[in-house]
Amino acid sequence: MRPRIAVIGSGPAGLTFARVLHRHGHPVTVLERDPARDARPTGGTLDLHEGLGQLALDKAGVMAQFQELSRPEGQAMRILDADGTVLRDWQPRPGDMANPEIDRGQLRDLLLGPLDVQWGRVVTEVVPDSRDGVLVHFADGRQELFDLVIGADGAWSRVRPAVSSATPQYTGVTLVETSLDDVDIRHPDLARLVGDGSVAVYGVNRALVAQRNSGGHVKVYAQFRAPLDPHTNPDRHRDLNQRADLGLDDVEAVRSSLLALFDGWAAPVLDLLRHGTAFVHRPLYALPVSHTWAHVSGVTLLGDAAHLMPPLGAGANLAMLEGAELAESIAAVGPGDLDEAVRAFEEQMWARAGRWANITTAGLERLVSPDPSEALALFDEVQPS
Repeated sequence: MRPRIAVIGSGPAGLTFARVLHRHGHPVTVLERDPARDARPTGGTLDLHEGLGQLALDKAGVMAQFQELSRPEGQAMRILDADGTVLRDWQPRPGDMANPEIDRGQLRDLLLGPLDVQWGRVVTEVVPDSRDGVLVHFADGRQELFDLVIGADGAWSRVRPAVSSATPQYTGVTLVETSLDDVDIRHPDLARLVGDGSVAVYGVNRALVAQRNSGGHVKVYAQFRAPLDPHTNPDRHRDLNQRADLGLDDVEAVRSSLLALFDGWAAPVLDLLRHGTAFVHRPLYALPVSHTWAHVSGVTLLGDAAHLMPPLGAGANLAMLEGAELAESIAAVGPGDLDEAVRAFEEQMWARAGRWANITTAGLERLVSPDPSEALALFDEVQPS
């Protein structure tokens, strides 16, 4: 008999795992706390890298659909000085598919495909070492047994405590996110400022980044070093019944505060904040750079649940590739070899994730830095000449 496998979470990691396993003819149960696929906004855009996220999509058999949906032009990147002077303006070469962008919602729909997700299944605890398997407890009081439970449930994972006592810690950097809709029609000057991809401005311990999504939608991120907002209750981040972001209800007060924080910056740059429609508070958390755990039979982790790191373009890519690799490993072995396959996968995941955690942690230090030239130097290092 095939093992009973459940993946907790329908983000990029969980869905890629399920889609690859489904492609190999193995049943898998996908459990998602959201009550429906459209229950909340899916977030901004992702750049999927060759050899990482794109390789995972190829393993899932959806690469052709991704190429139709993705936006290679979204790889464009412009950096301005605080006075509006253009310091760098990188444009992708024709046919460049190194890191094309795709909206998170589009990626989720692409991966969902034929998968049967159980929506509204709120996991509260995972208990390994049960006589008959791994016991999953749900908020509605129900329980289910599985032979393997995969935690792909993000930063505040409810699966993680089954294998690790580690909890995410605040990095010292906070993001406040806002959005512009129908930017090409309503704000054509800002549309030109952002271009086809992203525009970024770096100052002393602060930055302002705007990124184009599909459909004329632009996400704007104010970034700054600060203690956690005294009005922020960190426990809300850990509460499964709450979003992992915190709304800022007094829009005009938040706008005024941000404009004061970036006072003196060029007017067109500040217009990205002036025209924002709502604001969301996103303090950045991370797990220890070399987060590992003693292997626990029947339970493992993927993506942010395993190695939450600063959001510098690696997290989703690693999560997807991990999901694809774990699925392929499981598909290649018999039930009696399942535990060893998972153990070998974890060793491989930890080594790769540790390297990227070091890179992204150092990158965040340079991007939101007392010396804005550090951010420019970092981009010079990673952008093609």
